[in-house]
Amino acid sequence: MKRILFPTDFSEVATNAFSYALEFANLIEGEVIVLHSFDLIPMDNQFFPENFTELYDSIELANFEQFKEEIPKLRQIMEKRNYEHIKMTHRLMEGDLFTNIKKSILEDKIDYIVMGTSAEREWEALFAGSNSGSVILGLNVPMICVPMGVQFKKFKKIGYINHYTPNDEKALYSLLDIAKKANAKIKSLYVKTSNSDIDTEYIEKWEAEFKQEPIAFCMIQSEDIKAVELDFISKQEIDILTILTYKSSLFENMFVPNYSKKTESEIQIPILVIHA
Repeated sequence: MKRILFPTDFSEVATNAFSYALEFANLIEGEVIVLHSFDLIPMDNQFFPENFTELYDSIELANFEQFKEEIPKLRQIMEKRNYEHIKMTHRLMEGDLFTNIKKSILEDKIDYIVMGTSAEREWEALFAGSNSGSVILGLNVPMICVPMGVQFKKFKKIGYINHYTPNDEKALYSLLDIAKKANAKIKSLYVKTSNSDIDTEYIEKWEAEFKQEPIAFCMIQSEDIKAVELDFISKQEIDILTILTYKSSLFENMFVPNYSKKTESEIQIPILVIHA
């Protein structure tokens, strides 16, 4: 059974993303592991000789009490969506979020992560600065990032930003498993710029390879990658956008400038990040 990690601080943003975690778990017949990570206040005990231990204990207790109070609310969401059959377990961990997520991935054998993102600028925070942004490039499991305010919508059209590399080919085959379970279609977009070295003949080979699969390939020639991709999301009515991360400056140059100026009110779909 596939395992989905759901990190939460029990905020409205995180709780909203829980619906995606449940729906995705139901889709892939998986289970959900709820992770609440908290930091203890860094202090030097020489300045708190009398109540140092008590203070730390009180912080731990407060987080534990919050954990106990919030879990039933998540179960109410499960019941409302008729997903009581989905197995849900819980982890309360002290430390920074990135470290605890990596630890949980190893210890709990995590296959996917579903996480809400929040900041003044949703898409900038997604790649640089927020909790989600800081973990995306450092993890090796697929991750669904749900922007603030996005309500769940079934995956009928899955967008994929394609660069026609061997890693993209591998990612598409992986994405096909999800698409077929959801009875969805994949819309692949390649933006050809003046610096692109991919020709029509090469793209036709890909189309032939995936001819029997529910994938539609689209190539648009333009120097304005941002405008083309945002127009693609809108006109194709994409429900979730899939991107493949390249752990290099290429990824940051391609995506941080393109999405950082868009707020959550302008882009209302989640992103599925697959690691190269």
